[in-house]
Amino acid sequence: MVDKSAEPKSCDVLIAGGSFVGLAAALALSRSSRGTLGVTVVDRTPPGVARAAANDGRASALSAASVNLFRSLGVWDEVQADAQPFTEIDITDSPADAIARPSLLHFDGALGDGEPAAYMLENHILRGALLSCVEAADGISFLAPDVVEGFSVEANGVVARTQSAGAMQARLLLAADGRRSALRKQAGIRSIGWSYPQSGIVATLGIEKPHGGRAVQHFLPPGPFAILPLQGDRVSLVWTDARRRADEIVALDDEAFLHEAKKRMGGLYGALSVAGPRAAFPLDLHLAREFVADRLALVGDAAHGVHPLAGQGLNIGLRDVAALAEVVIEAARLGLDIGSGPVLERYQRWRRFDSAFSGLAMDALNRLFSNDITPLRSVRSLGLGLVDRAPVLKRFFVREAAGLTGSLPRLLKGQEI
Repeated sequence: MVDKSAEPKSCDVLIAGGSFVGLAAALALSRSSRGTLGVTVVDRTPPGVARAAANDGRASALSAASVNLFRSLGVWDEVQADAQPFTEIDITDSPADAIARPSLLHFDGALGDGEPAAYMLENHILRGALLSCVEAADGISFLAPDVVEGFSVEANGVVARTQSAGAMQARLLLAADGRRSALRKQAGIRSIGWSYPQSGIVATLGIEKPHGGRAVQHFLPPGPFAILPLQGDRVSLVWTDARRRADEIVALDDEAFLHEAKKRMGGLYGALSVAGPRAAFPLDLHLAREFVADRLALVGDAAHGVHPLAGQGLNIGLRDVAALAEVVIEAARLGLDIGSGPVLERYQRWRRFDSAFSGLAMDALNRLFSNDITPLRSVRSLGLGLVDRAPVLKRFFVREAAGLTGSLPRLLKGQEI
C-alpha cells in the first residue's frame, strides 16, 4: 500500500480502479485544480506488482489527442522515447488465401503540421509511467491493494465501502472498474451489447526488415489482422479470428505460430521471431445506457467497450477523462457541487453520443469486412479505392483517427483547463 502520510478518510473525488483511465483521471483532476481537489484512487493491484507484471504482449495506439492529454499531465516525457510514431497506414481487403495483398487505401501518418496522427506504445510502459506520476503528485492518495465494494449516496456526498481502508467519504465517485463494473451494476445502470464469435490475438514479433513506422490493416474473412510498428525492429500483432481457432493458434509452439503469422504477413518483413508473450482475449461490445447516476460517473471500460479493429478503446476512455475533468474543474471554480446532477449531466451529454457512435461504427465495420462474400468484397474494394482518390476525405479520416474532430475538451487540444 502506498502511504503518503496517513490516508484520508474523506476526499473530493474517489476513483475506483487504477488502470490507465483511473490514473489519468486522478492526474487530470489534481493537476487542473492545482491540488485544490483531493483525489483518492483505490485499486486491487499493488503498484509494485503492477510494475513487476510481465509484459502481456498488449500495446495501444495513442491518438494525437491522447498524446496532447498525456503531455498536459506530465506523462508523455516519461514514455516518448518508447513510443513509435505512425508514418503511414495501409488498408487492404483480401481473401484468406490471397498471396498478394495490394494496398487499397493509403494514409499519410502525419497531420498537416507534420505531427504524427498516432503512436504505438506498449501497455506496461504506459502504466508504469502513470503510476510514477500519480505517486509523485501532491493531492493524490493511492490505496492498493484495496477495492471499493459498494457505496451509498447521502445528501452532500457518497460513502464508499472499501475492503481494507473502511468507509471513504467523497463528493463524487468515479467508476473506472472495467467492463464488468460492479459499481455500474450497483447503481442500477443497465448496458446493451453482445459478444462476438471472435477473439483478439495479441503478440509481439521481431522482424528482420525495418517497418519504417508503417502500420498495416488487413481485412481478412475471419476478422481484421493489424501489423502495428513498435520501437526497434518489432511489431505488435492484433489478430482477430474465430474463438476456437484463436485459442488453437495461441497454443501452437513458436515455430508453428510464426508460420501462421507469416502466411498473413507475407514476406515484407523478412524473418520473424517471437519477441514477447501472446494471448487471446474474447471480444464483445457494451455501452452503458447512462453514464451517470447520483454522485457517480462512469469512465472508460465501465461506460463502454468497443471492437479493437481501429485501436480506439483507450482513446475513447481518455476522452471521458478530459471531458469529465473539464466539467468538474469548471464547476469547482464556480463554487458548484462537483457531484451534483446538473454537473454530471453535462459530462453525460458530452460523452454518451460520441461513445455510442464510435462503438457502433466499429461494430458495423467489423461486420462489413469479416466475411468472404465475393460481391460484397467487390463493393468494399470499390469504396476503399474511391476514398483513396479523395484527398479531402482522407484528411478528414486522419484527423478523426487522431481524435481531433468534434467538440474537444481542452486537455485533448493540449490546453490547460
